[in-house]
Amino acid sequence: MIADFVAQFARLIASHPEDIRVEVKEGDEITEIVLYANQTDIGKLIGKEGKMIGAIKTVISGCKAKDGVSYRINVEPV
Repeated sequence: MIADFVAQFARLIASHPEDIRVEVKEGDEITEIVLYANQTDIGKLIGKEGKMIGAIKTVISGCKAKDGVSYRINVEPV
């Protein structure tokens, strides 16, 4: 559910939405969400001073309150 939200949100922002891919790596305490994007879109997804990725993290932290799982999000080039 959270991975789908991140992917859909990233596709709305990206210039190359076809390159957006999300992987979920579940660990013992933290679930890592890796967002793969075209090199030209990474700056858009992170935003000035990290504000865009910070907003995504804020929404995800609301899910932490619901299901008790901690999430970490990383943006990587394709």
